[in-house]
Amino acid sequence: MSSSRLKVWFMAAAFFFWTSLPGGAAAADAPSPTGLGNASCLSCHDGQKGQLEVAGPDGEKRALLAVEPAGFAKSVHADMECVTCHLEINDSTAKHKKTLGEKRPDCVQCHLKLNDASVKEKVAGERRWMQAVGKSIETYQTSYHARPNADDPTKQNASCNDCHNVHSFNVPPPGTAERTDWHLGISDLCGKCHENQLDDWSKSVHGREIKQKHNPKAADCADCHTSHNVRKTASDKVKLAITANCGSCHDEAYVSYRATYHGKITTLGYAHTAKCFDCHSSHDIEPSSNSASKMHLNNRLESCQECHSGKKKVPLATAGFVSFSPHGTSNNFATDPEIWMASKVMISLLVGTFGFFWLHTLLWFYREYKERQRRQSQRHVNLEGLADAPVPHQGKHFRRFSRTWRIAHLLFALSLMTLTLTGIPLFYPQSPWAQPLMSLLNGPSTAGLIHRVAATIFAGVFFWHLVYMLVRIGRDWRNFKIFGPNSMVPGLQDLKDILAMFKWFFGKGPRPVFDRWTYWEKFDYWAPFWGVTIIGVSGIMMWFPHIAAQYLPGWVFNVAAIFHSEEAFLAVVFLFTVHFFNNHFRPDKFPLDRVMFTGTVTLEELRHEHPLQYQRLLDSGELEQHLVDAPSPAMVQAATVLGFVLIVAGLILLTLVGIGFFTSL
Repeated sequence: MSSSRLKVWFMAAAFFFWTSLPGGAAAADAPSPTGLGNASCLSCHDGQKGQLEVAGPDGEKRALLAVEPAGFAKSVHADMECVTCHLEINDSTAKHKKTLGEKRPDCVQCHLKLNDASVKEKVAGERRWMQAVGKSIETYQTSYHARPNADDPTKQNASCNDCHNVHSFNVPPPGTAERTDWHLGISDLCGKCHENQLDDWSKSVHGREIKQKHNPKAADCADCHTSHNVRKTASDKVKLAITANCGSCHDEAYVSYRATYHGKITTLGYAHTAKCFDCHSSHDIEPSSNSASKMHLNNRLESCQECHSGKKKVPLATAGFVSFSPHGTSNNFATDPEIWMASKVMISLLVGTFGFFWLHTLLWFYREYKERQRRQSQRHVNLEGLADAPVPHQGKHFRRFSRTWRIAHLLFALSLMTLTLTGIPLFYPQSPWAQPLMSLLNGPSTAGLIHRVAATIFAGVFFWHLVYMLVRIGRDWRNFKIFGPNSMVPGLQDLKDILAMFKWFFGKGPRPVFDRWTYWEKFDYWAPFWGVTIIGVSGIMMWFPHIAAQYLPGWVFNVAAIFHSEEAFLAVVFLFTVHFFNNHFRPDKFPLDRVMFTGTVTLEELRHEHPLQYQRLLDSGELEQHLVDAPSPAMVQAATVLGFVLIVAGLILLTLVGIGFFTSL
């Protein structure tokens, strides 16, 4: 801001405060009380006549500030009269008479009033500057500095004058040499009160950059603690703010830090995990290459053990922790080859899986739609030559899934949705819904506990299923055919069915007919084997890092985090898009397939969906063994409600994932 504008600004300030005196606008026209011009004030308060003292509220004498005329003449207040601020003074006698009701000069109230009264009169640039000043003062009022001092409640911890010296205060314009000199001296100013911190900081890499190299880009006290909104560093809010302030300079390191578990927790607004200063220290920071640094290889394990310790502070962090990369990135093979490879493997898996099945879904929907348009409500699966259900069997239902399988499916679905709900805030911590959701879950600790309980149920169902299948196959292993119609193992016929299905998609052939299991059902079955293995192993490693690190290098945690989150993303998006379409949303199933809730289908549905199985059972005489009465209306209604609840829950979770994905790009 130019000097001419400064003069105009302070003349306006003087005018405003004179008009605020008793008498209104007329007071502005009245001459100053005799002898109260700046020259008269400085004749006593310039420090040339010895130290002036005044009795304080406690009766003890206190020294008054001396005003250096040369410094005051260069300050931002130079065009103001002393009595513009010192409203309590109304005469020039040695013991000034005081105006009743007027307090000592108050920088805060003065600037707030001036901002409110004159900001509309300023040009755009000056208006923004005034608004910034007003904002600084507002934040100062709630800061730790503005609180009453514990030793002397009549004083603040730090007043405006303690930092700015109102009689010689001047902030040089940005880009000038004077501004650089002023900036380089901020930490020395803070050090008048914070001597120990200044001593540590001066010896650090930040302090050396400023003190020895005069680098104004290096971090000083205000860069980390802010200038006006200084608060006690013990509060979580301040710890998180300081961590974010580190990122204002170390942007790349901050981005990579936020990608770790530590950083995701802080992004969600919680401060119990490692932050920048926990690892690198606060005032005595040194580069990791410096042997004095907490992050030097010789000191890193001890630093990790400060947090990773058990009861009675028994260290839990082991040697494997040292090779963990808290700033690892998947963008650089040279520095982080394991992370780079893990990322590329998962990206390839995601692109390949979604590319095939989303195309499969779109083409299927298109062909179903076209067939329905042409044949209206007629089903388009060719059932010529397939026998009708025998008259005694009409009205009966075919039991496709037993009660045990339905309960297992429900537990699987509920535990997976719970895992998704408790896991996605960490996957997308910057998403607008992440913090409210984590708060609803009562914070990361509770969410983590729920997540692990759900994971245990999920794994329990999976392993129960493995044991059940092994026992079942073992009892009749002589008759079990690995590629038979009752087997879930993919075979050559499944490949033929896929090719035939794509021909149907493009109108080049009839829709294929299937036996007991379709190829997409087999994929739905085997996908959890891969998913549970990847998610489960990586999850256990992160659940018990102290054990894993005894046998594995630390970089496996970086890889585990990628596998765990990306495979979970794959499972969630696949289930709530492809799986939902295959079982509920395709035209001949929409809006809901109840078979997994009631366990049965009509014989007509069996003929349409699995005609080869129907014909095989009919020919062998085994069909009757699988027939049951139709479920009761109450059961159908309950199955409908349960099905829709699960579908809506899945779509809500899918929406949250979608918002998180696109807001993280």
